[in-house]
Amino acid sequence: MKKPIKITVTGSTGHIGYSLLFKLANGGIFGPDQPVDLMMLGVYPGAGTMRVGLAMELEDCAYGALNSMESTTDLDEGFGGANWIIMLGCAPRKKGMERSDLLEMNGRMFIEQGKSIARSAAKDVKILVVGNPCNTNAWIAMNNAEGIPSDRWFALTRLDENRAKAQLAKKAGVSVREVSNMCVWGNHSNTQFPDFYNAKIGGKPVLDVIKDENWLKNDFIKTVRNRGAAVIEARGASSAASAASAIVDTVRSIITPTPEGDFHSVALCSDGSYGTKKGLITSMPVRSDGKNVEIVKGLEINEFSRCQIDASVNELAEEAAAFNALAF
Repeated sequence: MKKPIKITVTGSTGHIGYSLLFKLANGGIFGPDQPVDLMMLGVYPGAGTMRVGLAMELEDCAYGALNSMESTTDLDEGFGGANWIIMLGCAPRKKGMERSDLLEMNGRMFIEQGKSIARSAAKDVKILVVGNPCNTNAWIAMNNAEGIPSDRWFALTRLDENRAKAQLAKKAGVSVREVSNMCVWGNHSNTQFPDFYNAKIGGKPVLDVIKDENWLKNDFIKTVRNRGAAVIEARGASSAASAASAIVDTVRSIITPTPEGDFHSVALCSDGSYGTKKGLITSMPVRSDGKNVEIVKGLEINEFSRCQIDASVNELAEEAAAFNALAF
């Protein structure tokens, strides 16, 4: 039997957590033969009874892959020995709040969590930040986690990639399985760029299948960028099950080899590739050998794509500058 791995999930009692934890516990991410020790880390007071109820449901499922289950509000205990950390918890933006207010609230939280991860997590820890603004939250935590290599930090843009694939498949009238090589560049925000120029449908360039470039440059990009808001408008709540599914896809894409010739999207610490600012957490095309993730090099970036990518990366640089201007 394999040695258990410890998975810590912050903000586990939220809507995404409710969908995600059962996938973690039933072997849906790391495999049915990989035991997991699940730690639910509460970052807000008052969620204790919700964690108890969630733990009861997980227990009642009798999942064979769930080796143990605990919950805490203590950061060092929660991150202690963690091999994977999935950070769902963040300070939500409320009515009347300025962007600087959100950065300050999340900044304080992710500074402390970054320091705790550095003190307590396992040496092989990998971290996926989901709570928004996820790119900048990951960047803040990374820069306060001394000793944790920058290549261990990721932020979620796979949901945007999945949305883009679904829209292309729908337009082309094919299965979403036919869509590959989709990268969403930049920030997880409405400046992101779903790169249809390098994507493929059935192994062919998208423009060979969908010949309406005007639709691709306008309606397609707009739909992907605003899909989250459209979901909220339609169901009265933010994306939950689709976000949890994207988390599963992201982690599995990191821990399993990427199919030959394909790549996927995740935000990671930039090495300066494609003219992005080194050190920012920005989404780029990546491949994995099952252990290490590398940025795909050599993709063609035309003038339209260059403008889109630069706008999104510049937004990330502005968020970083705004955070650095705050006094902590």
